[in-house]
Amino acid sequence: MNDRACRVVEGGGASHTELDRDTAEQLLASERFFWLDLRGPTAGDLDLLGEVFGFHELALEDSAHFGQRPKLEDYDDHAFLVLYGWAPDDDGLAEVHCYYGERFLVTLRRDAAPALDALYRRYERGDDLELGVALVHRVADALVDSFFPALERFDDRLDLIQDEIVFRPKPEHLSDVFAMKRRIMHLRRVIGPQRDLLGRISSGNLDLPGLTPESERYFRDVYDHLIRLTEALDTHRDLMTASIDVYMSASSNRMNEVMKQLTVVATIFLPLAFVTGFFGQNFPWMVAHMGGPWWFLFLGVGAQLLTLGLLLGWFRHRGWR
Repeated sequence: MNDRACRVVEGGGASHTELDRDTAEQLLASERFFWLDLRGPTAGDLDLLGEVFGFHELALEDSAHFGQRPKLEDYDDHAFLVLYGWAPDDDGLAEVHCYYGERFLVTLRRDAAPALDALYRRYERGDDLELGVALVHRVADALVDSFFPALERFDDRLDLIQDEIVFRPKPEHLSDVFAMKRRIMHLRRVIGPQRDLLGRISSGNLDLPGLTPESERYFRDVYDHLIRLTEALDTHRDLMTASIDVYMSASSNRMNEVMKQLTVVATIFLPLAFVTGFFGQNFPWMVAHMGGPWWFLFLGVGAQLLTLGLLLGWFRHRGWR
């Protein structure tokens, strides 16, 4: 688990704090809407949130384990929402659990979430805190939009690999493509359900407290971004499959070229080996009648050069050079 950190955004500004019972009770007693962001919650933190905020035990059980699908659950006085954004780690995902009530939004996460960090810095600079469902929308929008830069980096890397595969295919390229494909499939398993979830919220089929026809339009914009992400992931998956096919084809062509060159070399040396082997035999007639430098130049060198010239001329005629 990552380092534990707690941040609070309320009408008075944004600040880092320590989550304890006094802090939680003071936030609730202020009767002002606030956003509490807790990274790396412990079992004691979850128990405290359940006692002070009254979060449902089933939702807290999900937050104790994480690894949940994107979903929205209504617990009368608060809603439990699971969303995902991009994270700079191995799986590239930041799972965020949102507890949304009439006067608060509590977000729990284990991983770094650059989207929430950027949103927090906006409130540190003095931006007004959006209340209620508007803040939920802003969090969801920031998390979804954080995937786009990551996909652009995927696209740049894939273009580079494809260019190298065509001219200089290497086994490392195939390993990179397979690793990227696994990452894309992992993202697709999360973004697909999240798209369906935001689609149901934007159409009013899921009851999110404070949701109005006007706020549905904003969630519909997030839903549109998720559709674009899904299409981009599908496109990247197809491109990676095509890259694998290109690699296999390029490797096969390269192997054919190597085999062609080896065949040419073997074809050249086959008649030369025959000529040298023939004259290397101890025939009595040859020993008695052939001797001196001229016989050596004519038969020993000239015959081989003539054979080599005929072979090269035949290769040129066949287009094998």
